[in-house]
Amino acid sequence: MVSATEIWKSTSDKLEAAAEANAAQLSAAADLLLGVIRADALVFTAGAGHSLAAVAETFYRAGGLACVYPVYHPELLPLHGAQQSTKTERRSGLAEEVLAERAPGPDDVLVVFSTSGVNPYPVELAAGARRRGASVIAVTSRACVAAAPRRSASTLVEEGTVVIDSLVVPGDASHPASAPRTAPLSTVVNAFLWNLILTEVFDRGAADGLDVPLWRSSNVEGGDEANAALLAKYSQRVPALR
Repeated sequence: MVSATEIWKSTSDKLEAAAEANAAQLSAAADLLLGVIRADALVFTAGAGHSLAAVAETFYRAGGLACVYPVYHPELLPLHGAQQSTKTERRSGLAEEVLAERAPGPDDVLVVFSTSGVNPYPVELAAGARRRGASVIAVTSRACVAAAPRRSASTLVEEGTVVIDSLVVPGDASHPASAPRTAPLSTVVNAFLWNLILTEVFDRGAADGLDVPLWRSSNVEGGDEANAALLAKYSQRVPALR
């Protein structure tokens, strides 16, 4: 039986590899987010299926950016219907329906999490955002994109302004190493890469005297008061904060 130490070492190695492989891309992503903050604009975040876990990681959480607009459609969440979520992600045209309600503009940035990077919803969402002048940060896996059936006119790799490669292998599983069947890594890697971007945004923002809007835990002293100011600033622009 594999030990917890072995699993940790394997996961740690993969996180380190992803960080090293994406050093320039993470810095470019931080550039885009700093531009959003300076413009008092919004960071739109999107995904489908289990990539929505990464969207939840970006939104209204302690230590997270307050200027985040989560792009969400309930039929994309497996908890609302597992098989339906897969069908919905593959339905061409849904992205434009979602963007018709609220779309990023030239000062905004869209972050799309999609490990496979080939289904119509994430690809068309990225393409639609770029047509509207927004930059797109694509968090995907180049290996998975190359291996997956092509279901759209392009792929998320082709639509990204900045492409961050999670290095997740096709199928997502990581164990056993010889023939992976379990221990999927995309959620862990996506959260790790997002937090690397946030740390660079914070450090560079602080060095420039920029006030980076970050949520605080409501369970620490002063957290509710700090968050109230952010809610007052962003809740009219981000309905999910109300």
